[in-house]
Amino acid sequence: MDELIDIVDANGNPTGESELKSVIHKKGLYHNTAHIWFYTKKGEVLLSQRSAEKVICPLMWDVSVAGHIDSGETIKQGAIRETQEEISLNISETDLVKIGVFECFQSYDNGINDNELHNTFICELKVPLSELIPQKGEVEALKIVTFDEFNQLIENIGNNGNHFVPSNKEYYQFVLQKIIETIN
Repeated sequence: MDELIDIVDANGNPTGESELKSVIHKKGLYHNTAHIWFYTKKGEVLLSQRSAEKVICPLMWDVSVAGHIDSGETIKQGAIRETQEEISLNISETDLVKIGVFECFQSYDNGINDNELHNTFICELKVPLSELIPQKGEVEALKIVTFDEFNQLIENIGNNGNHFVPSNKEYYQFVLQKIIETIN
């Protein structure tokens, strides 16, 4: 889907301009995304496997929910919408705990120049995995891993199949630490 997205500067400040996602990715314009990492109080993290249809990193296991912020949306509104779309879970703004904004500036062989600012949230998962419905074309599968398993995936990044983007190791470590701090 080629949605309309607000353009921001390198610091995340709105420029007042919007453009189609395809144009933003072609030109390498800065834009906001939302990352929502779901955790349980039992010490688990929800991972999402990107659809085989995805142009970037198909079938890679990664963040629970992620997506672009549509033009005119607040970042939290985008996070709530993406959560509903990708895993059929309704959450509210008060459920979201923002832990930071992370630069993800990468170019891919397919011509995509991705200059995203990942507005990253953690959120308690209060329903069983069986109630979540992966969005066809976006999410291939969902799974829950323990904090220990999540940490092992991080430590073995690049050597464990389709888990995590190797260049984001510090990001994953930061996310896990913030989740652990939240439940302790």
